[in-house]
Amino acid sequence: MEDVFIKGVLVVEEVKIITPEELKKKLDEGEKLELVDVREDYEVEQGKIPGAKHIPMAEIPASLNYFDKNKEYIFICRSSRRSENVCLFLQDQGYKVRNMIGGMLEWTGETE
Repeated sequence: MEDVFIKGVLVVEEVKIITPEELKKKLDEGEKLELVDVREDYEVEQGKIPGAKHIPMAEIPASLNYFDKNKEYIFICRSSRRSENVCLFLQDQGYKVRNMIGGMLEWTGETE
């Protein structure tokens, strides 16, 4: 994605979102999704969405080889702020991303 400036202001492409309810429905229906939890270790110890890959936010830049530009990834954190930042970073690198809005604070599904 090329940077676009309008009247001197950088315009950033909006990040797509998914709600916890939409995500839970997709998982319940058996849909195969690429989930990435960007919280810290101590947060993930309290539970993460089953099947989510844990890559702390600070390790994302060094973990780009994990990601495939042909797949869409759903990013998760505690409240959706860190995952939004990760989405903006990866989207700028050409990856397909989606942010789970509300984060684990809003997740009502099972955890592991």
